[in-house]
Amino acid sequence: MTTTYVNWGESKVKLTWHANQTLPSRNLITSVHGYCFHEEKLMLVNLNQRGWDIPGGHIEQDETPEECFKREAMEEGYIEGRCYPLGYIIVDHSENTKWDESSPYPEIGYQVFYRMDIEQLHPFEAKFESFQRVFIKTDEITNYYQGWHEFHQEILNCALTNKKRMV
Repeated sequence: MTTTYVNWGESKVKLTWHANQTLPSRNLITSVHGYCFHEEKLMLVNLNQRGWDIPGGHIEQDETPEECFKREAMEEGYIEGRCYPLGYIIVDHSENTKWDESSPYPEIGYQVFYRMDIEQLHPFEAKFESFQRVFIKTDEITNYYQGWHEFHQEILNCALTNKKRMV
């Protein structure tokens, strides 16, 4: 378990990573993300507003977390595959002086993370919010992902470790 503080806009937010395959309550999950692998390489997508990132996004009303991740992976990376839950980040706004009851996110919310082993690689069409995808060795991630830090690395390490457990 790792905890860090980040500045999101003008807000200070506490993030805590929990490697745990038991997911939090669905109504508190705000977004779902994942590390996708094809032939031992990690897929990144170049998103229109954020640059290189892993697939993910906000969960829709009638989706399960896994359905959300599969949808986001298809929309952003044009891939399909088998998913395994890795854990979640607790997004804690309790020390955020800018948060109030009218904020779009709960005071304590969760971002769920998966590992996907890609089984179908579709032609990349760039119809949604990404305009490029790339498959890289995991040690090349800092060449692409701006702002990569130890917190992200811990989650990636969890994805890599889980692969060894699934084989």
